[in-house]
Amino acid sequence: MDFLRYARQMLIDGWGEEGQKKLKNSTVFVAGAGGLGSPVSIYLAVAGVGRIIICDFDSVEITNLNRQILHSHTRIGINKALSAKITLTAINPDVEVIPITEKITEDNAFELVGDSQIILDCMDNLETRYILNEVAIKKDIPLVFGAIYGIQGMISFIKPPETPCLKCLFPEAPPKETFPVVGATPGVIGALQALEAIKYIVGIGKLFKNKLFVWDGMSGDFKTFKAQKDPACPVCGKI
Repeated sequence: MDFLRYARQMLIDGWGEEGQKKLKNSTVFVAGAGGLGSPVSIYLAVAGVGRIIICDFDSVEITNLNRQILHSHTRIGINKALSAKITLTAINPDVEVIPITEKITEDNAFELVGDSQIILDCMDNLETRYILNEVAIKKDIPLVFGAIYGIQGMISFIKPPETPCLKCLFPEAPPKETFPVVGATPGVIGALQALEAIKYIVGIGKLFKNKLFVWDGMSGDFKTFKAQKDPACPVCGKI
C-alpha cells in the first residue's frame, strides 16, 4: 500500500496504519452515480477504500453537468456507472471500481449489494431508497441516507435495531418532481455521507445515529433532529 498517499489522514487520532488497512480491505456500495454519488465516490476513492461498487443504469445528460462531477461533456450518452469508473480509476488507480449498469429493483438489490460492508444511498427517489433500506436490514449492514433539494440537504446513519430505519423517518414517498439543485448542495451532503462511511469503517468518531442532520444553505443554519423509531414500522418494527 502507498502509505505516502494517505499520510495526512493517518495522522488523525485513532486512524494510523490499522485504520488505513481497514479502508483498503473494505467494500462499499454506492447507489447512484449522480449528484450525491459523485462526491461520495470521489472522496471514498481518494481516502483509499479498496473496493467501490457503484450502480447506476442511467446515462449522462447535459442537464446533469451542473452537479454530477464524476462526468464531463465528453461523456454525454455514456452510462453513469461506466463513466464513474473512468473518473475514479484516474483519481486513484489502486482502488477497484466495479460498475453496475442495472436498475436497482426488489428482485436484484440483495445480489447487487453483495458483500459490501455499507450502503451509500445516493438515490433521488424514495421507492428505490426503501428497497435499499430493506436490503441493509436483511444483510445487517448500515445505510447512509442523504438527500438534497435546492440549497438544502439532510443525512442520517441508519442501522436498525440501533436506529430507526428509513421507513420510520419517511413513511410515505412524496410525489415525483423535477426538483431544483445547485451543484454545491450535493457536494456538501455527499462529502458528509462519505465521511460517515469512512468513520464507520475506520472505527472513529460519532455517527449520525438516531439523528436527522438538516442543512439549510440558504440561511446558513445547521439543525439536528432526534430520529424516532416507529414501533409499528412494517420494516423494522419487530427487530
